[in-house]
Amino acid sequence: MKARFIAPAQHELDEAAEYHNAKIPRLGDDLFDEVAAAARRLCDFPELWPKVRKNIRRCRLKRFPYSLIYRADAEEIVIIAVMHNRQRPNYWRSRVAAH
Repeated sequence: MKARFIAPAQHELDEAAEYHNAKIPRLGDDLFDEVAAAARRLCDFPELWPKVRKNIRRCRLKRFPYSLIYRADAEEIVIIAVMHNRQRPNYWRSRVAAH
């Protein structure tokens, strides 16, 4: 199984990493590393994290205030959002039907 970021989720990750790198050098790179590690865990244990909707789950990152919002399909993990935990908690819901 592999993880795939939809375009808006990848854009969110890129923007968050850029923001954190601007604050402290390499901090955004650390965010990328943590997201990659979380994505690997999702592939290994797709049903471990709690559901937030019918077939949508949320995996909180350990070091950063972000969560991966994802759907586990038979062949892949589809990451719908890289959501900041303290900003607009439900904005990603419109993406579910589209992907």
